[in-house]
Amino acid sequence: MILQIRDVGKYFNGFRALSEITLDVEEKKIHAIIGPNGAGKTTLFNLISGMYDVSQGEIRFRDMTITGLKPHKRTKLGIGRTFQIVRLFGLMTVLENVMLGSHCKTKAGLLKTFLRFSTKELEEEKLTREKAMEWLDFVGLAYKADQVASNLPHAEQRLVEIARALALDPELLLLDEPAAGMNPKETMDLNELVVKINEMGKTVMLIEHNMEIVMGISHLISVLNFGVKIAEGVPGQIQENLAVIEAYLGRKRS
Repeated sequence: MILQIRDVGKYFNGFRALSEITLDVEEKKIHAIIGPNGAGKTTLFNLISGMYDVSQGEIRFRDMTITGLKPHKRTKLGIGRTFQIVRLFGLMTVLENVMLGSHCKTKAGLLKTFLRFSTKELEEEKLTREKAMEWLDFVGLAYKADQVASNLPHAEQRLVEIARALALDPELLLLDEPAAGMNPKETMDLNELVVKINEMGKTVMLIEHNMEIVMGISHLISVLNFGVKIAEGVPGQIQENLAVIEAYLGRKRS
């Protein structure tokens, strides 16, 4: 297992956001996390990525305990993510945004990469730029590399964020509602992109409300409700699970 979550809980001023969550994420699979609004899905991603500290329990990545590690250290270990609300640097170009994704793995560092302090750092910048262009080409946006990020439509901004996360060369990619705000054609294209990412050998954890995506591409699905895990299984099992039908998909009609 690439990721192991054991009895993890998170409390905010006495409010229980998550309680005793246990998950095993298999390497090179697509593992979806679903549940109604407020179920604790994004909170779980924040615990995995280090945005929040756990209140109880343990998180292990490749058999290494990462509980308590800062977000940038988890990034260096190979955990990348996108956010429910797109977080791009709007005044920077598309290419510059993606280049930012790999700065934590460069020797020169972010500041020197852009200020170009030496020949060695110029070479590193060149390689970073080339890699960023490869990821932009992968998501289909290489032709918009020099455009200001804030001028892109919403769906394309999401693709830029995915490209930036991929520039980290993560082993585990967390995608938080990547299809939010997309039309059916954009959603279909995203669906194919996530499959391509997985076929590259990357493990994907996916939060998504679009059940067509979830049921179509996930290898395993975990269901949260009111901060606890109520079900887990392959898509067919989840579709027939009465607790899931009642809590998330709507009460089954007689």
